[in-house]
Amino acid sequence: MSVDFHPHAASPLPSPAAAIGGLGDHHASIAVPKGGPWWFRLLAFLGPGYMVSVGYMDPGNWATDLAGGSQFGYLLLSVILLSNLMAIVLQSLSARLGIATGLDLAQACQARYPRGVNRALWGICELAIIACDLAEVIGTAIALKLLFGIPLTMGAIITAVDVVLVLLLMNRGFRALEAFVIALLLIISVCFGIQIALAAPPIAAVLGGFIPRAQVVTDPHALYLAIGIIGATVMPHNLYLHSSIVQTRAYARTDVGRRSALRWAVTDSTAALMFALFINASILILAAAVFHAQGRTDVQEIEQAHALLAPMLGVGLASTLFAVALLASGINSTVTATLAGQIVMEGFLQLRLPPWLRRLLTRGIAIVPVVIVTGLYGEAGTARLLVLSQVVLSMQLPFAVIPLVRFVSDRDLMGALVAPPWLVRIAWVIAAVIVGLNLKLLWDIALH
Repeated sequence: MSVDFHPHAASPLPSPAAAIGGLGDHHASIAVPKGGPWWFRLLAFLGPGYMVSVGYMDPGNWATDLAGGSQFGYLLLSVILLSNLMAIVLQSLSARLGIATGLDLAQACQARYPRGVNRALWGICELAIIACDLAEVIGTAIALKLLFGIPLTMGAIITAVDVVLVLLLMNRGFRALEAFVIALLLIISVCFGIQIALAAPPIAAVLGGFIPRAQVVTDPHALYLAIGIIGATVMPHNLYLHSSIVQTRAYARTDVGRRSALRWAVTDSTAALMFALFINASILILAAAVFHAQGRTDVQEIEQAHALLAPMLGVGLASTLFAVALLASGINSTVTATLAGQIVMEGFLQLRLPPWLRRLLTRGIAIVPVVIVTGLYGEAGTARLLVLSQVVLSMQLPFAVIPLVRFVSDRDLMGALVAPPWLVRIAWVIAAVIVGLNLKLLWDIALH
């Protein structure tokens, strides 16, 4: 299938070598069986969806979910469900773009838009990655303090050495990277599974929370947290990441091969994002069942939640499991944020930095505000900074979603894998909801 851009495109289609981008030697490095049982092919495609799902349950989600559960009970479960459904649609479009064109979202933007627009989009995406990294620094530093008594400021600085972990994993191949991420996800799920069993929330109240209510929009505080949840769940840089890492599979670059690859890639990402829904919902349900139900509607900080879990549940293990899951979440997010940063920089700027340098730059920028805020305002300041980072992420979303939807609906670009009209309409509705919620939030902030 040939892929041609419109005559008004800013530049021609990148060469195959250029299109490899941030993946380097990992491009088409994982074999896909041509025969055998169907689950052989499913296993071959298992991985990218779980890499992407990490961003949907990073430490930023913890802050918004804990605050939402303690303040509003199960009310915001409907927002978690909505944002997860939005994520499933958007990530399927991201995989579609990568498989159909051989380009990731950053490369497609670089080829289609003028230099000035690309510089702006790159800057916005880098800001989103830094906001995400900010959440990872805070989350990991808090986990280190809870488990080992390391002060927050020192813990934030220690997070800079995670570059060694990322380099070791990348040198062992992309499958090793995926296996590491999935192993940590399993640890997180076990930790929360045990905590939910201990909390024993009322099933009827939990199910009722998944039904949307007007209070989510009419209450400014609920709306602020709802937009934070959307920002923490639908991550802008994940759209760039997914469109790139689906290309690690060595599927046939033909129409039939691409259709098959898309089917398995969407199956992988949908299953992984349903897993993320379980984790996010578990955090909010835990806060609602333990804190809100006992009148503690003021729990907004991760450390506060950790301190209260054991005495309120009557089980000392609960707090330890909470901290272990938080540490696993922070480490996992580090791996995927490094990949996303590399993909974005190379796609937009065609600039390749060594992964260790790229990681140190991003992490260094993220550490500074954490150290300053901790020094000036103490640990309470980091909690507010964590929620703010998720609202900032939500505001970056339109700048990734709108180009993505435009590209996948372009038959000249996508060829046989152009998104069907019904899917495009759903995607535009999602984009409109994101923009509308952000405008409403800005209006409320201006008024108050």
